[in-house]
Amino acid sequence: MDWVTSLKDYNASKAQKTENEMKLDEEKCDKKFEELYLKFKGQPNEEKSTSYAKIPRFYYKLPSEDETLLQKLREESRAVFLQRRSRELLDNEELQNLWFLLDKHHTPPMVGEDQMINYEDFLKVSQEAGPKCKPFFTATVFAKLLQNDPYGRISIMQFFNYVMRKVWLHQTRIGLSLYDVSGQGYLKESDLENYILELIPTLPQLDCLEKSFYSFYVCTAVRKFFFFLDPLHTGKIKIQDILACSFLDDLLELRDEDLPKEAQETNWFSAPSALRVYGQYLNLDKDHNGMLSKEELARYGTGTLTPVFLERVFQECLTYDGEMDYKTYLDFVLAMENRKDPQSIQYFFRLLDVQGRGYLNIFALNYFFRAIQDQMRQHGQEPVSFEDVKDEIFDMVKPADPLKITLQDLIQSSQGETVGSILIDLNGFWTYENREVLMAENNQNHDHFEDEI
Repeated sequence: MDWVTSLKDYNASKAQKTENEMKLDEEKCDKKFEELYLKFKGQPNEEKSTSYAKIPRFYYKLPSEDETLLQKLREESRAVFLQRRSRELLDNEELQNLWFLLDKHHTPPMVGEDQMINYEDFLKVSQEAGPKCKPFFTATVFAKLLQNDPYGRISIMQFFNYVMRKVWLHQTRIGLSLYDVSGQGYLKESDLENYILELIPTLPQLDCLEKSFYSFYVCTAVRKFFFFLDPLHTGKIKIQDILACSFLDDLLELRDEDLPKEAQETNWFSAPSALRVYGQYLNLDKDHNGMLSKEELARYGTGTLTPVFLERVFQECLTYDGEMDYKTYLDFVLAMENRKDPQSIQYFFRLLDVQGRGYLNIFALNYFFRAIQDQMRQHGQEPVSFEDVKDEIFDMVKPADPLKITLQDLIQSSQGETVGSILIDLNGFWTYENREVLMAENNQNHDHFEDEI
């Protein structure tokens, strides 16, 4: 008799019973079905139970798009969890109380104007501060902040700044996690866009922006995060990486109503900086179609980028009908303005690796430098020998293979910026070629300035 027939006979034999008895019978039925099924599959029930007891469940499948109820349940549970974690953080009143207790229990004598505290008084503050402060009052934290004080004390100000920084990091992580739709510790581009868009009204330095410009500002801000934190173009960034870099500090610096003009000009996220980049884009767009052609991009900066390099930009970067949109332009600007950073070197390396071999050989260097020689002829200058330039590049980089320059070679040599400038920009090559003269002029101007003082 097979298991199907056996199960049917078992169910047919049941008589009318009470509700409790029915539940018991259902449980027996489930067990009977499981026994018969496992026997049919050739797996003893005891073996299954033993296996489940030893191996815990470690994978929980995310609900699919059509499982609306499960998705809503997941979102609600995450929101409740994050709210609970938020309540565990110190609020402003508790931070003020902590500062009062640290001041009360400081250990004399003072070092200049800085109050100090020893480990014994440190523990006294821990007992009075409350349970939320307990994680900060550990021997490990005290040892980290301990320096060369002859009395074995730490600075109260340094400790309080440490607590403030930790609280800020946790608050920011919770704030970012609210936009993590999948709950996997990543933010997609759309998630980060929503975060920054809702952050704009809290930043006084951005009050001058028109609402019509918000979408362009958000795009400008988000591109910096993804250019530097997602060089492999996966379309998502770890929240942990966002917290570890300084970009969020620069963005939240705009909360300062008295931020100096100089600081705003050097901050990519400031209103003047965003308007500058967008203004440059509009100025390059001569036909006002919202996109840039190769001819329009050729006017970027000093207008001395080689046609060969520009051709590679439009071959490798995302374009629409042969023209560049604002997002792609932002990646280009970030690479050009941060040429020393590994992400920018990687950007240029991909363009310079014209054969797609993963390294630059003599052919690749000559391919790009011939365009520099052509520009020199157009300006009435005698072209520099490629052999001389090639030897200088290899001497600067000192690659592991004397005939190949890899991305790692460029980054380790700290010469990636120079090599890129020599090969793609006539003005960059001229600056390198005349570096000694320019350095002498700078020194002369500096000495003249000091004499006038």
